[in-house]
Amino acid sequence: MTQIQGYFDPRFETVRELFAQQQRDPQARGAALCVTVGDTTVLDIWAGVMDKDNSRVWEQDTLVNVFSCTKPLGAVALLQQVEAGRITLDQPVADIWPEFAQAGKQQVTLRQLLSHRSGVSAISEPMAPEQLFDWQAMTAAIAAQEPWWEPGSRHGYAPLTYAWLLGEPLRRLSGQMPGDYLRERLFLPLGMDFHVGVPDADLPRIAHLSRLRNQSGDEYARALFAAMGNAAGLQWKAFANPSSLQTSTNKREWQQAQILAANGTGNARSLARFWQALAHDGQLGDVRLLDSELVRLMRREHSAGDDLTLLCPTRFGLGVMLEQDWQGGSFGMGANAFGHPGAGGSLGFADPDAKVGFGYVTNTMGPYVLTDPRAGELSREVYRCLREFC
Repeated sequence: MTQIQGYFDPRFETVRELFAQQQRDPQARGAALCVTVGDTTVLDIWAGVMDKDNSRVWEQDTLVNVFSCTKPLGAVALLQQVEAGRITLDQPVADIWPEFAQAGKQQVTLRQLLSHRSGVSAISEPMAPEQLFDWQAMTAAIAAQEPWWEPGSRHGYAPLTYAWLLGEPLRRLSGQMPGDYLRERLFLPLGMDFHVGVPDADLPRIAHLSRLRNQSGDEYARALFAAMGNAAGLQWKAFANPSSLQTSTNKREWQQAQILAANGTGNARSLARFWQALAHDGQLGDVRLLDSELVRLMRREHSAGDDLTLLCPTRFGLGVMLEQDWQGGSFGMGANAFGHPGAGGSLGFADPDAKVGFGYVTNTMGPYVLTDPRAGELSREVYRCLREFC
């Protein structure tokens, strides 16, 4: 019998039952789910194990790498710079990062970076594995990179380079490294147990990540992975250059780096709290993350159509994915939901109409690229309960 820990509102008991059913899968290890509706937490549950030997139970304060669920946190940090008047959305990034003007990028704007329209979705030149953890090496390579397409003309997801495309402007504008800025301006004010660069004292709380065996995902995922077989192509370069991106996720150097696109480490409760604030136009209690107009701009469509990196149709706002027009990219709630999945299964999003904040995390990584079916099933059941009881 799978033991589910935590709290749930009885109106959402079927969500808890579905979560328990997922955890009874023989390959399931650990997971957590937190959902807020309005000002109230209706689910905050967890189960399973956190270590590779399956001997340590998943605790209330267990942390896990949530990969690209990190990206909207960086987007909010940059939009805070816009609100403060330090940069405008349509200002060339080279104004504050002069080296970025190389190779035809002198007119690339912050808006284009945030909406994946810069053309800098990957680094062409092979990078040594250790350079992933060298801030100067990564920013220099990105500054020198020629766009893969004319900036502003198309869009293509930037799975890794987004970390420095946002992180270096943030560092120059704020005078702080991204993880330090986020801790002071987002995590502490909101009471989030979340890190971009985990302190030594918190390393033992991180769950060990493993992959589901003998699963290849849906037809779309298989097609994308096949495209990654071309070592000179955009897909391989975007997801595997440096190659340490594929091999480091349980290593200390990854856990303590400040990779704003991919190595955020936290829990479902913290993701839900972040999205709860955005579901309320950036205000949660006495904490205001962003002006409400900027939140609405953040979730306005800025990119739509064929994604040159992901090889499928995608829709983006500023630093967030919007509800997609196909099942594999759906958040499972309303048409105005916005958020971001993370590689392997994690998901965080807001539904501003239903005033929902949603966070799901797992250390059992699936092969899906956008919304993992486990998270999607849970969010759809939450939505069903909302329609029936709320």
